[in-house]
Amino acid sequence: MLQRLGRGLTFIAGSVVGGLALAFVIVALHPGLIRAPRPAPRAPAAMPAAPGAAPGAAAAGRREPAVLSYASAVERAAPAVVNIYTARVVTEQVNPFPFANFGELFGNVLPLYRQRIERTLGSGVIVDRQGHIVTNYHVIANAASIRVQLADGRVAVPHIVGVDPDTDLAVLQISLPHLPVIAFGQSSQVRVGDIVLAIGNPLGLSQTVTHGIVSATGREDLGISAFDDFIQTDAPINFGNSGGALVNSNGQLIGINTAIVAKNLGVEGIGFAIPVDMVRGVLHDIIKYGKVIRGWIGIVPEDISNTQARQVGLPRGGVVIAYVYEGSPAQKVGLKPGDLLLKLGGAAVRSAEQARVDIARRKPGTTLKVQVLRGQQTLNLTLAVKQGPT
Repeated sequence: MLQRLGRGLTFIAGSVVGGLALAFVIVALHPGLIRAPRPAPRAPAAMPAAPGAAPGAAAAGRREPAVLSYASAVERAAPAVVNIYTARVVTEQVNPFPFANFGELFGNVLPLYRQRIERTLGSGVIVDRQGHIVTNYHVIANAASIRVQLADGRVAVPHIVGVDPDTDLAVLQISLPHLPVIAFGQSSQVRVGDIVLAIGNPLGLSQTVTHGIVSATGREDLGISAFDDFIQTDAPINFGNSGGALVNSNGQLIGINTAIVAKNLGVEGIGFAIPVDMVRGVLHDIIKYGKVIRGWIGIVPEDISNTQARQVGLPRGGVVIAYVYEGSPAQKVGLKPGDLLLKLGGAAVRSAEQARVDIARRKPGTTLKVQVLRGQQTLNLTLAVKQGPT
């Protein structure tokens, strides 16, 4: 019996030793088998909820993705945008007979006229604490009555401080306390592709905001006003938006919405705004003088192509002086029709419209250096800028 027990213990001891030896060999070949398992990653601590956030926001333990919004820009700008309601008396001719040719049987018949009240919508922007409002001239032109409604619901009857049909701008003034005022930006810093918001009163839907980008700057020769220098945008502009604010993504005024193009032809996404740098100058002059004071040298510039230039014997196309006024500063220094404008004040002349705007912005009493091409000769002249005819 003892011998059997001894043989059993010997077998077990040998098995244990053999197993340990085998395990040692395996571990030597694969040491990673005995590495301690890595602890499971701990969930990050929940962020404290922001003031005013929903109670479950912090418990969720995750950050919500940022939301792209222009709400802050609208909150800054929209309170200063007002609705303008006008009424004007329209006189129209009425045919005295139901059939036009029937009247010829009675010889010369005096035409009949009737009058009716036409009501229109527009927008405006409060620009200072004194209650000055900038809008489009065409919004209030020939109006028998004007009413202004603020974003907070208050209503006032304004008086007209002054108008400038050449830029299609007008300045009104209301007398109310605690007026919101829009912040001015710089249209000279506006770039194609910038985000813009149009705020106004389209179709009577007050405080409507539309969104787009700047499509172009310095648009000229559109025939909208005497001095064309527009910001083009694809932000939807509809009837009633005229005179409203075009603002940047910071809520700063960069233009006054003025016109749309060929809406009746189904054209979409082409609107124009007067740049705020031009608005600023018109506003200053109207408040100070009651009208806009513009520089004038007495020339009429016109664009001419290379083909047209060759036909009239000019060396090349560009901007030509088509007419010089008698007794004007231009005539006094010797400028003549047919001279090609090269530079005004040291800056190259790109177009007739740009030349008109550049001259008009000069203060009367200042001097202006003009470079022209006459035949093969380049002339440099200096003349005095006068106040333009009114």
